Amino acid sequence: MTLNQNVRQAEGILRSVPDPGQIVLPKDGETNILITSALPYCNNVPHLGNIIGSTLSADVYSRYSRTRNRRTLYICGTDEYGTATETQALKEGITPKELCDKYNVIHAETYEWFELGFDYFGRTSSPEHIEICQEIYLNLQKNGYLERQEKEQTYCEGCQKFLADRFVEGICPHCGADDARGDQCDVCTRTFDAIELINPRCLVNKTHKVVTKISAHMYVSLDKLQDWTQEWIKQSYAAGKWSPNPVINTEGEIIDARMKSGLHPSPVTRDLTWGVPVPLLDGEDPYGMKGKVLYVWFDACIGYQSITASYTPEWKQWWQNPDNVRLYQFMGKDNVFFHIVYWPSLLRGDGRNWSRLHHLSTTEYLNYEGGKFSKSHGRGVFGPAAKETGIPASVWRYYLISTRPETQDSMFSWSDCITANNSVLLNNFGNFVNRALKFVAAVYDGTIPDSGDEPGPLSPNDVLDAEFVSDVNGLLKDYITAMDAVKLRSGLQIVMHVSARGNLYLQSSGLNKALKAENPKRCAQVVVRAVNLIYVLSALVYPFMPSTSESVLTQINAPARAVPEVLSIDILPGHQIGNPEHLFKKIDEKMIEVYKEKFAGNKPVPNGPDLDAVHAVPGASKKVKGKTPGPVQDTGPKTAEVLAWEEKVKTQGDVVRELKAKSTKSAEDQAEITKAVDELKKLKAELASYQRKAGTEATAVAN
Repeated sequence: MTLNQNVRQAEGILRSVPDPGQIVLPKDGETNILITSALPYCNNVPHLGNIIGSTLSADVYSRYSRTRNRRTLYICGTDEYGTATETQALKEGITPKELCDKYNVIHAETYEWFELGFDYFGRTSSPEHIEICQEIYLNLQKNGYLERQEKEQTYCEGCQKFLADRFVEGICPHCGADDARGDQCDVCTRTFDAIELINPRCLVNKTHKVVTKISAHMYVSLDKLQDWTQEWIKQSYAAGKWSPNPVINTEGEIIDARMKSGLHPSPVTRDLTWGVPVPLLDGEDPYGMKGKVLYVWFDACIGYQSITASYTPEWKQWWQNPDNVRLYQFMGKDNVFFHIVYWPSLLRGDGRNWSRLHHLSTTEYLNYEGGKFSKSHGRGVFGPAAKETGIPASVWRYYLISTRPETQDSMFSWSDCITANNSVLLNNFGNFVNRALKFVAAVYDGTIPDSGDEPGPLSPNDVLDAEFVSDVNGLLKDYITAMDAVKLRSGLQIVMHVSARGNLYLQSSGLNKALKAENPKRCAQVVVRAVNLIYVLSALVYPFMPSTSESVLTQINAPARAVPEVLSIDILPGHQIGNPEHLFKKIDEKMIEVYKEKFAGNKPVPNGPDLDAVHAVPGASKKVKGKTPGPVQDTGPKTAEVLAWEEKVKTQGDVVRELKAKSTKSAEDQAEITKAVDELKKLKAELASYQRKAGTEATAVAN
């Protein structure tokens, strides 16, 4: 049976919903919003911290933008080139292309389950990506912003190629450990260049002979572009009200050490096979770059343009249209330098009039139950595992946004997650919607009664409900202010305040069958105003929990609403609602311990922690060419303290590796690496102390 709809018809009430497959393009004279989230690496599975740090946050804002009927495009995709991909492919025994095909699907399926509404989710290994990257490279070369430098690198005679740091290991030049990697020794924690390794070995084939050779590479002259970049950052930061970040603080002061000391030329090519081939200028190769590829940090951010080009051949309407397009970018704080210093400098050197960043939204880190997410230990929730819990995507989205680390690190907690479902979503939001709609179904046979209210905005001077209307209008104003400023966590809190105000309204109005019998007009009035508040809530909650919003719309039998500025009567008398159903189900609190156990991680291997995860070499010391490195003690039993400190060591080791991977070998970068290494040493010393303590206690128990 078709239910009768009676919804007010006026401009701006309904949300504009593009037809399936419709290509979204900007339009002159309108607000055009272009949204990107940091492209996830294609060599791993995203965990909850990755999701809230970029993709989910961007999705929430893109949906909000659509509820304001702003022309909006949200694109993302997998970042597929570089050494990390080659290394992971080597570990899995497949080609880089096969690896990217595999993980692109995993990423896409994960994001789809989390209800992330990309207009297009692509990848950087596309023909469009190669074309646009090469075009920008050649423009930099023509405009005099590329320079050639020569440096010694490790070279494998068997593979007949230069080796990136991740593809070489050997004897540490400092302590003599025999399994030091090409950038750092995990035993003594010292950092170095791969050419310093003693008896270096190729990880592809350890029987190959590794030597050192001179290799030439091209560098982008960031120093020549710094004045422009620095001024642009200050102006854009102020105009777009960016989040505080590692490059510029809340006072508008540049605080990045690299910029303060002066930028240096940065490499844009690499001796790899998996990447965008370095193009030749007019068929000539005056710098000897044939056979090399573009550095992954050069091509990664260009993925935003190339993925848009995969979406539509009219991609330049978005990316070369600065007067009509506002670009919003979402990322974790560790990605900031390359997005607002390196990449904008490339675009400036390219010389064309690109659409540049309007608003930058960054997050700190989401940690897990007192520690860090660890893929190698299986600690925390990764990718498809969220679905396997049976907890709906809406609940995951709500909890992650409610704990979004906007100004400082935050912590995922199973107890808090389940409490959020049971106390906030079920008892507050769900209770208001269900209570009001069930009353309409039971008392009015599902048909909205005539309350005597005129269609349109309710007066804040209403005789009976002035306080209610004023409170809701104030909350709507706060919601729009927060969301326009990309304060997503605050926006979500306000949604819950609105539903709480609805619950209070029903309670204070005494909505029940007795009210209908004693004062039918007042009862109808309360019902109509409550149902129209539910209609407003369907729009407010849509960015955060889209399937919950759709369920509300189904239950009230109404089309998608735009976010209003004031409470209005839009669902009119005679309108028939659908079947009221519970929006949320209670989660048994016993599941807290079940989930904690399930995602606590694997037990460490008998001989010590996971080497890849902890960056330490457990077991007896090794002699190498007469040198005896300091012994690494048997770790003994794994107490909670030991496991916690192992995780800290692992995390700091990741920091060191990341710094080394991104380093330009400048003095500033080396100073930052040294500081991080010193911190790693301290953590390892603390770990050793806890290991000794655990061993002593275990011995005492055994005796």
